Amino acid sequence: MNDPEHTVPAATGGGPGSARGSAEQSRAREAGGAEGGPAARQAAPGEPGAGAGAEPAEGAGDTEGAGGREAGRPAPPLPPGQPSGRVDRWIWAVRLAKTRADAARACRGGHVRVNDRAAKPATTVRVGDEVQVRLNGVTRIVDVTHIIDKRVGAPVAVRCYTDRSPEPPPQARGPVLRRDRGTGRPTKRDRRQIERLRGER
Repeated sequence: MNDPEHTVPAATGGGPGSARGSAEQSRAREAGGAEGGPAARQAAPGEPGAGAGAEPAEGAGDTEGAGGREAGRPAPPLPPGQPSGRVDRWIWAVRLAKTRADAARACRGGHVRVNDRAAKPATTVRVGDEVQVRLNGVTRIVDVTHIIDKRVGAPVAVRCYTDRSPEPPPQARGPVLRRDRGTGRPTKRDRRQIERLRGER
């Protein structure tokens, strides 16, 4: 039987203190590899590899952005101009009339004037002319600054003339006419009185 007092301890690599030292050295080596290893270490400015090998951060080169480009977008250019053109085509092209048929109908009805003269659909219009158009009860007075014969969008159309249209007059409210319930349809005498109140007679 072995004597406990004379038992020789097994080799442990230097005892408990040595084991703790080995563990600390292992952790130090692991930390040094994570911080200074080739996979995680980034080259400081001025060191080799700091230029070509380094990848820029995502979005670092995009200094403008979509919003900046939209804000600085120039206005659409005007289409090529002509020395003259038909007034009905010009009225339609610059969106003073919804259709060319409406523009021609307004000319034939005497609702379009060029330089204060009644205009036909084929009347010639030039830069500097004054065009008066009355459609749907609204009068527009514009000075021609660009001649086109093809319809364009509203942002371009408004640059083809100078609008000098007068402000629409305020709508006057007439008296509110009410009839008692059960009185039936108004008679001829009632209609005459209603028209007189409205100022239609």
